[in-house]
Amino acid sequence: MNCCQCEGIETLFNRKLAVRELKKYRRKGPSQTTRLLIGALQAEGVQGLTLLDIGGGIGAMGHELLAAGVSRATNVDASTAYIEVAQEESERRGHGDRVSYQQGDFVELAPEISPADIVTLDRVICCYHDMEALVGLSAQRATKYYGVVYPRDNRWFKVARPVINLFLWLSRNPFRMFVHPTAAVDAVVRKQGLQPRFQHNTALWQVVLYGR
Repeated sequence: MNCCQCEGIETLFNRKLAVRELKKYRRKGPSQTTRLLIGALQAEGVQGLTLLDIGGGIGAMGHELLAAGVSRATNVDASTAYIEVAQEESERRGHGDRVSYQQGDFVELAPEISPADIVTLDRVICCYHDMEALVGLSAQRATKYYGVVYPRDNRWFKVARPVINLFLWLSRNPFRMFVHPTAAVDAVVRKQGLQPRFQHNTALWQVVLYGR
């Protein structure tokens, strides 16, 4: 990830936002799209499998899947604050010894990250400029299932993206949002030998689970 995007992530996804998101998660559970992806994975069976959650944020995906039977999880995130909050929540929930954490750009860290049975990117693809590298390298590491939640390339996000990026520019934050074409993302995933098992679209997001 270029240094400007990294700087933007550290500024935007800070401790205050992470704590606010954690409080909401404790009250209401995972977001709708996260629940959909978790449900699709549980329908396939997760007992005893390993998880690599890229851009894991406060760790909602990991917390839920560890409770559902996943044996171990790895959380990779570019935000230092989110890694810290996720780790604190794992300890509070009693599964801290089953989760490892790596802070940084996944594309740069990929050579040292081991494959996992399940790889997830929940609202992460839209935060990265080089979609082919992010999706290709992460899909390579999925030995069974690959789950993603990312924007639909419809008119709503096409209108919203420049507005969001304008706001970020005005606030002097170098972070930018991206809306990568669905067909392009799907082609990169399929190139790694994965095929769709589940798909659900909301007004703004698409949830897709691939399998080998």
